[in-house]
Amino acid sequence: MKKYISILILSIAVISCKSKAVAVQGNTSQIVAPKEDRKVIEKHYDNKLDFSTLYIKASAKYVDEKQSQNVSAEIRIEKDKQILISVRFLGITMAKALITPSSVSYYEKINSTYYEGDFTSLSKWLGTDLDYNKVQNLLVGEAFDDLRKGKYTQTIVDNLFRLDEEKDANLKKTFFLDGEKYLIQKEEISQPSENRNLQINYSDSKVFNQGTLPTSIEINAVQPKGKTNINLNYNNISFNEELSFPYSVPSGYKKVTIQ
Repeated sequence: MKKYISILILSIAVISCKSKAVAVQGNTSQIVAPKEDRKVIEKHYDNKLDFSTLYIKASAKYVDEKQSQNVSAEIRIEKDKQILISVRFLGITMAKALITPSSVSYYEKINSTYYEGDFTSLSKWLGTDLDYNKVQNLLVGEAFDDLRKGKYTQTIVDNLFRLDEEKDANLKKTFFLDGEKYLIQKEEISQPSENRNLQINYSDSKVFNQGTLPTSIEINAVQPKGKTNINLNYNNISFNEELSFPYSVPSGYKKVTIQ
């Protein structure tokens, strides 16, 4: 999968990869450990963004062990229904993806290829469970997984609430939340036996009438094939506008399969 698609689908393209730790600011005096970790989780979901549509113009930088590329990205979200992401270089659309709860479609210009499928085949290819909600959550700063459905051990590390999932030794998930607004600051997913690790860091955010939205996302990933880094900065944001979601594969493109 080419670099444009790695930026384009974000979590889909890097879930099979790793990370470099990033320091997250916190204030110990603001953290009072609740009696149950469920209280932290409940407070996290009190911050849920209230919107029908979200439009984002962003700048993105992709770096792996062979190349570095700066592009612009346009992200359109109709909450819980569809996400359209366009990646441009020097004003030219290089790749586009349409993601819905039941399907994932993309095309990229460099090799004139396109993909149409669902999350089942992508999850199998990436080696981890993936769905529409996880992609949407990553983009809006909500916990990658639904924390209300898991069991976690809670500690305080570096002035942040740390939640470690108590489920599978072969798939480790850790979530870090601040002690003031209970927003996600960092989350890690690792598969030690597969030498795979993903870390997502949220370093900046902005408060809107609809809630708090991250404005800077860093994705660090490593897998046996190498390391990948994606920095995504939201430059322009608007809520609840009437949006269109135009997507069509250019003629002459070749369909690819994921096995």
